[in-house]
Amino acid sequence: MFLDGELVFDGVVYARAEGGSVVLRNVLGQSKVVSGCAIAEVNVAEAKLVLSRA
Repeated sequence: MFLDGELVFDGVVYARAEGGSVVLRNVLGQSKVVSGCAIAEVNVAEAKLVLSRA
C-alpha cells in the first residue's frame, strides 16, 4: 500500500474506507489504520493499492 509514493504497509489483502481513514489488513492478519486518507487507486493486475491524503 502506497501513500505519497512511499510504501507504508505491505501484503494488504483487505482495505476499508471508514470516515476519513482507511483500515488495512495484511496476509499475516496485522491491522493498520491510516488517518486522513482515501482510497485513490486499486490495481489488481499489479497488486497495488494507492491512498491519497483526504
